Amino acid sequence: YGNFIDDLRLYVRGGTGGMGYPRLGGEGGRGGDVWFVAQERTTLKSIRDRYPQKRFVAGTGANSSVKALKGERGKDCEIHVPLGISVLCDDGKEIGELNAAGERFLAARGGLGGSLATNFMPCKGQRRIVHLDLKLIADVGLVGFPNAGKSSLLSKISHAKPEIANYAFTTIQPELGKIMYADYKQISVADLPGLIEGAHANKGMGHKFLKHVERTKQLLLVVDISGFQLSIKTQFRTALETILLLTKELELYKEELLKKPALLAINKMDLPCAKDNLNELMKQLENPQDFLHLLQEEMIPANTLEFKDIIPVSTYTGEGIEELKARIRKSIDEEAEQENEEYRKKKLLLLQTSE
Repeated sequence: YGNFIDDLRLYVRGGTGGMGYPRLGGEGGRGGDVWFVAQERTTLKSIRDRYPQKRFVAGTGANSSVKALKGERGKDCEIHVPLGISVLCDDGKEIGELNAAGERFLAARGGLGGSLATNFMPCKGQRRIVHLDLKLIADVGLVGFPNAGKSSLLSKISHAKPEIANYAFTTIQPELGKIMYADYKQISVADLPGLIEGAHANKGMGHKFLKHVERTKQLLLVVDISGFQLSIKTQFRTALETILLLTKELELYKEELLKKPALLAINKMDLPCAKDNLNELMKQLENPQDFLHLLQEEMIPANTLEFKDIIPVSTYTGEGIEELKARIRKSIDEEAEQENEEYRKKKLLLLQTSE
């Protein structure tokens, strides 16, 4: 899984409070807190490299003394984390998330200083083990089976330089690329490693990648027009079967994924017979119900994905690439407009109800 880490386990402990001063009723200082602070250009790998022990303890509160009856507060400990982090307890329950730069999350509270209420004895800080779980935040997530040409497509539409080769599973860690437009707008695209049949059951690191799909705003399915076969032992799948299987994998992992706006890129249009295959596929996609009998029952998705656009492309000749970039832009803009519209309606409702 290389240098890319998307899960890190840390031990955090708030500082212990300071001792009270019984004779003069002095209060000890409170222990410091441990905070996670979201910051751009930070990675989980950099946290792991800088703090190999992965232990974070805040400062102890100062003891009360004749000079300073109220002890000084302990120093807080701040840990910079990347954006798109979910904070989980050790039992897997989500306790917080950080999505925007500057957002803060209190990971462990410091203990109270000694005072009359505690018989002048200090309290210990909160301690726990937490997991930082990273989900890539991207506008578009590329979804497809291995070798469908996702990495080639990413390198063509964006400035990313993923590893590309003619074998399945070249991409074993998510790649992020940005599409640059003439008016300087940028759209981020995540190339997620190839899914395989059974990914929802965590075959082939399925969950590791499907969780990244959750945070992308839109899906771009990439399908090889000539079909797909993972190895000699597995069955050959036509382009239509591939689309239905991908839909099924997404559905079995989390049904909400199918509610995301989706585009379909049909790749490898430079191959012989591609045009005939495309005409056939378009007919099949108009009425997918008529062709479901060709699949085994467990492979049929309950709901089919509605594609906003279907774009034939060839990463080899560059055919359809500009068209695809334009369609992605249009789709993202439409969604943003819709969100703004909903936001405006909500605001209006709030105003009307408050009057």
